[in-house]
Amino acid sequence: MSLLADYNMPFAVAFGIMLVLALLQITGLGDLFGEGDIDGAGDIDIDLEPDGASGVGALDGFFRLLGFRHLPVSVWLMMFLFAFAGIGVSIQSFAEGLTGGVLDPLLASLFAGAAALPVTGIVARPLGYIMPKDETTAVSVQTLVGRRARILDGTAKAASPARAKVHDHFGQSHNVMVEPHDQSEELQAGETVLLVRREGATFYASRLTEPRLAPSR
Repeated sequence: MSLLADYNMPFAVAFGIMLVLALLQITGLGDLFGEGDIDGAGDIDIDLEPDGASGVGALDGFFRLLGFRHLPVSVWLMMFLFAFAGIGVSIQSFAEGLTGGVLDPLLASLFAGAAALPVTGIVARPLGYIMPKDETTAVSVQTLVGRRARILDGTAKAASPARAKVHDHFGQSHNVMVEPHDQSEELQAGETVLLVRREGATFYASRLTEPRLAPSR
């Protein structure tokens, strides 16, 4: 059975995309695209921790189950595409051996995609724990300026920073120390703030009075 056969075309395309992503990662070009203007999807971030929620939301739990939160997006996507292509070709080969014919490419793709998601999650979760942590946080801290953060504990005052959590454009979380940009303000635990500047290891933030008008986190 040939990978380039018409009935295997979705899986051949997926395998080709995976090879391109792998080449970008190996050559380092993926990092250039990740921090440049081309990263259109990177700025899309879903707030999975609504105000007042003490635990992880159901949607966040679903992403973690699939391993999406354990690895960089590019690595997770390469794993998914590899699993999708491998499972898809296997499905077509099994169908041909069983019935003498192959499945419609769209139907085979649906089966392969449904199977590839849990397979990717099973592999991604343990892999995320053994991968070097700098693989998931290799972004310039300066890129965190202009993003939303949540004060985790304590009260941020002038000359007395508090710990806050912010997500970069890859969706990875970072803990940073925050002081109020307006020295007369106090930022309380649980508040969502906007990081407006950085000096050394300290970020300065303003309280979000109109979250809908603020840049995406």
